[in-house]
Amino acid sequence: MDFNFTPDQLALRKMAQEVVAKEVIPYVHEMDHDGKMRPDLLKKLDDAGLVSLVVPEEYDGPGLDAVTIALIYEELGKGCAGVATSVAANALASYPVILVGTDEQKKHWFDVINSGKLAAFALTEPGAGSDAGAVSTTAAKDGDDYILNGTKCFITNGGIADIFVIFANARKSAGIRGLTAFVIDRNTPGFSVGKEEDKMGIRASNTCELILDNVRIPAANRLGREGEGFKIAMRTLDAARPLVGAVSVGIAQAAFDAAVKYSKEREQFGKPIASFQLVQAMLADMAIAIETARLLVFKACWLKDQNLPFAKEAAMAKCYAADVAMKVTTDAVQVLGGYGYIKEYPTEKYMRDAKIMQIYEGTNQIQRLVIANQILY
Repeated sequence: MDFNFTPDQLALRKMAQEVVAKEVIPYVHEMDHDGKMRPDLLKKLDDAGLVSLVVPEEYDGPGLDAVTIALIYEELGKGCAGVATSVAANALASYPVILVGTDEQKKHWFDVINSGKLAAFALTEPGAGSDAGAVSTTAAKDGDDYILNGTKCFITNGGIADIFVIFANARKSAGIRGLTAFVIDRNTPGFSVGKEEDKMGIRASNTCELILDNVRIPAANRLGREGEGFKIAMRTLDAARPLVGAVSVGIAQAAFDAAVKYSKEREQFGKPIASFQLVQAMLADMAIAIETARLLVFKACWLKDQNLPFAKEAAMAKCYAADVAMKVTTDAVQVLGGYGYIKEYPTEKYMRDAKIMQIYEGTNQIQRLVIANQILY
């Protein structure tokens, strides 16, 4: 294996670092406090090409491979996991279109993304989280149309996206066999945004409820075949999970960097705490875990880029990197002690942000079931 990155990959990573340093990090605490991205940030991210990373080349996108996207998402995760989540949600929502969309659907979808707009992936409901078969939103066929009714919750970009992939059940009481995916524009009559969630972490990311009240859309808005939604959702999550891992690695790396810096500056008993072996052991274990997580992420992305099976490795990368983010950020707070617990220092935010990585896009318990299923069957 070649662990060198190409000049193009290194240039893109450097560009992402510069954008994060200039446009994200100086405003992190403000966005965390306000619970939203600052008004002009989305345009600046789009100007840098960071909003449309997964758009294929044939639809006027960069056509980037998964390893390159992971490199960029790690840098976004270092800067602000909330901002990274908002951008990564565009990838998550785009994968169903990439996987099964018609040429007409892809052109419409990517025209929206290329114009600097955000997208959202709407699967989760109040009664359907890990159990996708419990989706109760309905899609009733009416001539050449479908009429959608239901409520979605915890939808990233829900309140600020312009285009959505919505999962609904097109066959009453059919469970996962009826799950079907649809593309819906924000201005479709009957479609509205409900409450915005006040979250513990990733606060710069918008998370909202979506309400569908007799939303009529043409059958041409259906993605794939009727009843194919579960398969589409699972393949989408397989593709997106390594990128959650990349953001997790970014959070962990940022927390580790803060802990190392502090340990060299903080003196106790007349010398820097970095000279104490117990602190050194903590930092060493953090470094080992981060590097291991990063390698898992790149392995899963590499397999995807080679068109090889990668579902198991995707689940491993997401699961392990998210667990590492939680452990490393917790240990970083410990290294900083009382200072780590106050908002003047960044570690408490890293810790709050890390927790959702173990929950969204499939909880880490679900990832372990996916891994076991790949091993045993």
